Amino acid sequence: MKSLQPFHTFHISANAREIIEVQNLEQLKQAWSKAKAQNLPVLLLGQGSNMLFVEDFDGVVIINRLQGITYEQDERFHYLHVNAGENWHNLVKYTLEQGIGGLENLALIPGCAGSAPIQNIGAYGVEFKDVCYYVDVLDLVTNKQFRLSTEECEFGYRESIFKHRYRNDHVIIAVGLKLPKNWQPVLEYGTLANFSRESVTAKEVFDEVCYIRQSKLPNPDEFGNAGSFFKNPVVSAEQFVELQKLNENLPHFPQPDGRVKLAAGWLIDQCNLKGFKIGGASVHKKQALVLINEGNATGLDVVRLAHHIRQMVAEKFAVYLQPEVRFIGSKGEIDSEKAIA
Repeated sequence: MKSLQPFHTFHISANAREIIEVQNLEQLKQAWSKAKAQNLPVLLLGQGSNMLFVEDFDGVVIINRLQGITYEQDERFHYLHVNAGENWHNLVKYTLEQGIGGLENLALIPGCAGSAPIQNIGAYGVEFKDVCYYVDVLDLVTNKQFRLSTEECEFGYRESIFKHRYRNDHVIIAVGLKLPKNWQPVLEYGTLANFSRESVTAKEVFDEVCYIRQSKLPNPDEFGNAGSFFKNPVVSAEQFVELQKLNENLPHFPQPDGRVKLAAGWLIDQCNLKGFKIGGASVHKKQALVLINEGNATGLDVVRLAHHIRQMVAEKFAVYLQPEVRFIGSKGEIDSEKAIA
């Protein structure tokens, strides 16, 4: 067995039968075929920034190290073709260095480019779907590559087709981004609203987002974590009205479909859970949405902590939180919501 601790940001002590880092498609295909020939489960991993290993993985972990960025432009748009193993934050910095705006709100989101479509990553009013042009996928059974348009990816809030139809036996090998040259800042969230829309630069937005994230989120090398642990819940307009009667300061974000998104971190905070600990896992003292490994947490410690948080929030607000983090069992991904129910 080989240790998975260095390969995921929660740094939970967990093992896999084998860990293989691949730099090109041929190595990827060979590693997958060999594991399947041995009838072993396979887990495809980028930088492991959104994973919780609840137990040892009884199979082969393939680490995606596909590198490379290609840049083109026309009169109206910048186009980037980004191989899946590229670090996401480094990509954001690269675009700014090239004078390209559009990704700055997504700064410091951990992980690699190939993971971005799976979760439809988002922050400060921008989601991956807003900048996506296409996603290139490899069918590992047939060895055929195909390209999905943004519409075909079926993006939703922390949702995509890659969590469903293309969840198994498929791997994202590259993403295409399309960024307008007529850059428009997105300044709706938090302290970004203090900027002047007429004079702000993409670099200023980037710097502010980095400052906010670094002040609230712990460095995974200091305290293992997977960033935001829970999704922000979306409730019906009727349920929101009832909740607001009892909590007039309730942060909320109206959605296009009439429902209302709530801030999971605020709900947890109202239950006085910052610093609450089970085993080696605790709720971060600065940001209640983040669960941390204080150094010796097991996957089950984190699961038990998440269960307790879910129960406390449900008792106080009648809202059931769902994990944003993906849970990995001995054979592969398991239902995270069932695990903490």
